Amino acid sequence: MNTKKVILALVIVFLGFWMFTDPNGLADAASAGAEQAWVLAQQLFTAIIDFVGALT
Repeated sequence: MNTKKVILALVIVFLGFWMFTDPNGLADAASAGAEQAWVLAQQLFTAIIDFVGALT
């Protein structure tokens, strides 16, 4: 349990440091990550639709 708290604290400190030193870089990284997550979600749902369609 303590390890999870330490890792969470380190991530928060890292993101806070990144936000104050390079806010544009953090925004670009967040935007790129969200865009990639959306593409992966679209691919997943397309694969599920194709699978269900192949069952019938």
